[in-house]
Order: sequence, then C-alpha cells, then structure tokens
Amino acid sequence: MLLGVVAIVGVAGLLFGAATVVEGRPGIFGGQPQRIGYFADWNTANRGFRIKDVDDSGAAARLTRVMWAFGDVSAQGTCHIPAGSSQAWEIYQRRYSAADSVDGRADDYDQPLSGSLNQLRKLRGEHPELGASISLGGWNWSDHFSDAALTEESRERFVSSCIDLWLRGDFPRMGGEPQGGDGAAAGVFDGIDLDWEWPGGGGHPDNTERPEDKRNFTLLVQEFRRQLDALEDETGEEYTLSVSLSHDPELMRAGYEPELFDSVDFATVQGYDFTGSWSDTTQHHSQLYAPEGAAGRASADLAVRTYLDYGLPADKLVLGFPGFGRGWSGVGSENFGRHAPATGPADGDYGEGTDAYADLQQRPGQRFFDPVNGAYWIYDGDEWWTYDTPEVVALKGAYVRDMDLGGLMLWNLDMDPGGELVTAMDESLRDD
Repeated sequence: MLLGVVAIVGVAGLLFGAATVVEGRPGIFGGQPQRIGYFADWNTANRGFRIKDVDDSGAAARLTRVMWAFGDVSAQGTCHIPAGSSQAWEIYQRRYSAADSVDGRADDYDQPLSGSLNQLRKLRGEHPELGASISLGGWNWSDHFSDAALTEESRERFVSSCIDLWLRGDFPRMGGEPQGGDGAAAGVFDGIDLDWEWPGGGGHPDNTERPEDKRNFTLLVQEFRRQLDALEDETGEEYTLSVSLSHDPELMRAGYEPELFDSVDFATVQGYDFTGSWSDTTQHHSQLYAPEGAAGRASADLAVRTYLDYGLPADKLVLGFPGFGRGWSGVGSENFGRHAPATGPADGDYGEGTDAYADLQQRPGQRFFDPVNGAYWIYDGDEWWTYDTPEVVALKGAYVRDMDLGGLMLWNLDMDPGGELVTAMDESLRDD
C-alpha cells in the first residue's frame, strides 16, 4: 500500500524538473556525473555476495566506479593486509569455481592472484570504463591514520606503501599459500580513497587523535597527490584520489581544511546516518530535506550546502545515499509513526535497528513516500523503518543535476543485490 503527499507531487516536479546539463565539467569523468558503489569485501564471506553478483544484477554496467572497503592502516603507519585475519584469504587467495567466477572460468591453484580482487580485475576487463578505488580506513580501521599522517617522513612512507600494495599490486605471500608477489594485483585498482573517520576526533573510541590531525590530513592528501602524479608520469596511466567526508558540520570544521579539496578528484559526503535507533524518537536518517516536525535540521541538502559554503567545489561533491534503513520498535500510531516516540531499536539483519534495502522491501506494513522532502517510511503498527527507495534516489539524482554536483554514491552494493537503487541512480544522472 503506497500512501504519500500526492497533492504536492506537482510541486516536487517543479523543484526538480529544471536540471541544467553542463558538458565536460571539470571533476566529472567522461562529462557525466559519477555513479559510485561501495563493495564491502567481508560480505562475500558473511552474506555470499560476490563480484559476479555486481555483474549479474546489471550494476557493473551502470556504475562509473567501485569503491572497495576497506584497506587497513597498520600500527606502523603503513598500508598492509592484516596477518591472521580472513582478509588475505577472501581478497586474493580463495580459489573461485567456474560457477562463482565473473567469466565462468575456475581459478588455478597456484595463480598469482585469486579471490575477490581477481574477480574485480575480471569485472573491469569486461567493463573497461569502470574504475576501482581502494578505500582506506572506514569506521573500524582508522585507528592509526593519525600516526601515518603525523610527520613528513611518516606521510611519505605511508603513501609509498599504499601505492606499492594497492596500485603496483605487490602483495605478500601469506599463510603458506602461493598467491602474491611483486605485481600480483597490478591493475586491479586505479584509485585511492581516504576514509579517515574522523580527523581530530569523533570516530571509533580506539582511534589515535591529535589536535594537529586537521592540518596533517591536508598534508597527507597533498602527499598522495604528489606521489600519484609521479606514478602517472611513470606509467602513463591516470589515478584517482578521493576523500570520504562526514555530513556533520562540527566534524567538517574540526577535521578538514578547504585547501585539501584542491588535491582530490572528488569527495563523497555521507548523506545518511543523520539519526538512528539511538534516538528515542523516529526520524528519517537520509532525507533530502528536513521535513516539518523533524527534531533537527540535518538533511542531505544541508550537508551539501554546508560543504559548498566551506569551499568544496560543486563538481567535486559526490552525495552518498544509503542502501540500508534505520528502524525503531514500540512506535505509536501518531502521524503514522513519523516523529513519534519509540521504546527501542527494531530487529534488523545488519545490526541493531539496521536492515538492507532488499529486506526492507519485503517487510509488511503501510508504505509512505514524501516526494517533497525526499523521504520514505514503513509503519506496521509497532515498527517504523525509514530508507531510500528508487523513487527517493531519483529525487536525489535530480537534485545532483540541478545543483551541478559530481554524482551519487551508494553504501553499499550487497544491500541492493538486484541493482534497483543503482538503476535509479544511473537513470537519474544520465543525459540520455
């Protein structure tokens, strides 16, 4: 049952119908806004989501770039693959059967690169326009970023190690397996994304934090740009540098200098997690605009305008949207559960109060679409869930075109296994 504010659909059309197309804008690859999807490598083991599924769903043909989550930063301030973890096995040692492989060919036991990274290389071979970046850090692996960025020497060493590992593909041989060696993973990635969560504080409690993180992050980004430019001169290839940014204005001011934006090709801004089940009132966590009655002003539009005012060029700003929703339980019927008191988080398959788009689409309850504020929710008389649907993504795509932004980004692809959100992103951003 789809309910909504039907009387204002026409207003939404007026708001989003006048997108301006500018050909060949700087920072927009191929003259088109970017269409980016994150691939969470742990969900191959945890949820059976393979690179082949990205291809089979049609998502690979619609994306401009895959962001690989995540690369770790060691206690020594270098890029590495953690010994003793399952990452080495999953990303470059595991042999794929023909049925699980992108090209239908089984891996040999002793080939230099196996695992999901070999599948990504195959995927890029079938889709030559598809870029791929290794994203460093994330929520759980940003604990040593501050150390890596601390001094000129540490920055040079860190950047060099990341280029050697992830771009030159010099993988270590680990656990007695034959995979690895110099150049084993060469060509898998053509970009590096820095997802330090967060410079100066506000991230994981185990993170090292320093007051000078803000300045050092700028210097680190500049060192990445310098060494990537040198690599381009050496190889004749192009390499993309990006950063992942918080939507929170306080974290923005505490962690980023506008100067760092000069050195990146684009920056993704998290247009989600504005709220969650840690709040005792239901709110949308990824709305385009804050609707009347919301407890705060947080919205994708506010995050975008805050960064534009701070100096991030519009054509470098890629707006992130979620493939997951946030949910509450014990929600009363007032306003169909919207902005209503709740007793706690709803049960979700991706953690407390969190579930994937694909699963939320199957949940029972009344469904509501707010086309003016770009928000969607389900209410079943007790649980209230908010998430992005293809209709919401289409509104965000129109917004990106209207604001002349750099594109859209999805976190993450396994939450949209049928490629429905990717399709909406692609169709809303294309000229044709």
